[in-house]
Amino acid sequence: MYKLNFVKFIRFLEADLAIPTKNLLLALRHSEQTPNLLPMILWQYGFVTISELDQIFDWLTSP
Repeated sequence: MYKLNFVKFIRFLEADLAIPTKNLLLALRHSEQTPNLLPMILWQYGFVTISELDQIFDWLTSP
């Protein structure tokens, strides 16, 4: 179940927020030890804005 949600999350990042795959791959490499920090890593690298970070957290907390 975790992997299915993770795949949906990655699709959300690519489709809804238009984050390029190369940026996601870079962020994923830096979050291997702590995957729960992926949203913050995306923001730290400038791949998402604060507004988009809010959208990410909203998506993660939605049922």
